[in-house]
Amino acid sequence: MIFVKLLTLGVVSHHNAAAWQSHHRRALASLICKLILKSFFIFFYQQCYQLIVKRYILFLPEMRMDLVQEERKQLIREVCHGDKEALLEKEIGYNKYHHLIVDNAHGIIYCFVPKVACTNLKKFMLILKKGEPYGDPGNVTEDVHTSGAITFLSSLPKHEIAVINPFVRLISAYRNKFEHINDFFYPTYARNILRLYGNYSNPPQTAREATALGVRPSFKNFIQYLVDSKTEERSPFDEHWRQMYRLCYPCAIEFDFIGHQETLQEDAEHLLRILKLQKDIRFPHSYVNMTSPDSVENWFGTVSLEDRKTLYKIYETDFKLFGYKKPEELLRN
Repeated sequence: MIFVKLLTLGVVSHHNAAAWQSHHRRALASLICKLILKSFFIFFYQQCYQLIVKRYILFLPEMRMDLVQEERKQLIREVCHGDKEALLEKEIGYNKYHHLIVDNAHGIIYCFVPKVACTNLKKFMLILKKGEPYGDPGNVTEDVHTSGAITFLSSLPKHEIAVINPFVRLISAYRNKFEHINDFFYPTYARNILRLYGNYSNPPQTAREATALGVRPSFKNFIQYLVDSKTEERSPFDEHWRQMYRLCYPCAIEFDFIGHQETLQEDAEHLLRILKLQKDIRFPHSYVNMTSPDSVENWFGTVSLEDRKTLYKIYETDFKLFGYKKPEELLRN
């Protein structure tokens, strides 16, 4: 009797198992169908979304540029929020308004950063100040770096700033100030750099003598000068290689417009649209900086790894504030 019951139970269990397997197969098939449909709808949504966004970007470039500007401003807000007090403390003993050019008629304050299309942007500000009918900034013959026609800020209105990859800016500064005859930078900086880092106990007295003899600081010497902790103990960095955040105070001044040297022509056109001057002024065609990533590596090829790492720490805040990628390839041996 017990045996019969066990056999009967076995038959019933086998029947239930078959039913369960059939149900499981149907459930699995249903799940697979749902996943396929869900994947299809996600793919379809993504493709439609991308198509719509691309069409809007194509027909409304100002919308894309507005988004770019908002991303740049948000990045600055986030970095400043992380350590605002420390960043403000590093803005050491320098005239806070020295790099702020103002145009009251259009409500613009421009913070100029040397080696970042500074000349063209100053010409643009000069044309704005002179008013209608607006001239062509490209035809300005005045020396905008010394002209008294430019008004510097004396009281705090739209703020704008143009920035560049910090290491590319250093290369540009070196080439402009030390590769050619410069009667100010040679006696002020180059001669001391040669004496301290170039193994010249008594360098030539003048820029012309040095040029005639083929004597000048190497790029390596220039970087050694920058990373030497004693350099800023003597005096603050010159404006041509001082960190951008120490020139324009982005954690203290909320900029409405942030231009990048790498996209300056497009940025300038967008700024003109914001000011509603796109039909009145044509921004001068900017020099395209040809310093490629490979070229940057070549420039830093003679600089020691230790000095490269120290240099990055000095300019790290500029990299982070303005969205430039950390140069990992230069910081590896």
